[in-house]
Amino acid sequence: MIIIESHRKKPENILKKYPNVIIADVTSQAKDTIVKLSPFYPHGNIPVPFSEGVTASCVEAIWQGLKVFETCDVDTSLFTNTTMAGLKRTVRKYGKPLGHRKGVNGSELLGYIEARHQIYLPAYKWVLENKVHNIIERLRELSKMKTIVLLDYATNCDVDDPSKPLSHAFLIKAYVEGIYPFSSKKDENTSSDNIQLTLFND
Repeated sequence: MIIIESHRKKPENILKKYPNVIIADVTSQAKDTIVKLSPFYPHGNIPVPFSEGVTASCVEAIWQGLKVFETCDVDTSLFTNTTMAGLKRTVRKYGKPLGHRKGVNGSELLGYIEARHQIYLPAYKWVLENKVHNIIERLRELSKMKTIVLLDYATNCDVDDPSKPLSHAFLIKAYVEGIYPFSSKKDENTSSDNIQLTLFND
């Protein structure tokens, strides 16, 4: 089983709530190979949805690069950013967001939830399938035997909830377990007996 918790929670408090679990940080602050699951990780050559022949360094670069604001259109310069920093484009700097452009040269602007479904999810799924397959398989096998707590800054597990940023840790869980949005919704199990350890050191 996989559980999502806030990166801001202290490990000792998580262990009180879920004794003897595996705790894995999947944010850009992770210290081992599992950092590759972060949307900020610069895998490179990630296809930009609806943009034939265009690739980007990371999923966050695609998400931010295709944003359109009152004072600024798409920013393809982000597609080559490999630093895991300087990727955010803010309302304070660019004004009201108008949507996400459906492709670098597209004429259609997608709403926030539409963009999640048509841009973010496909881009992140591509990474899970093409860049981190070995990590996903290890998570899948471990989660059959142990409870894994994935730490993320965002804990919103509802793709259609626009009030909070979507948790990419939830997308990892969804892909590993074959649940929505990568398959049909289904109930999650709640029982396990496990141990705490470091997941990926290689």
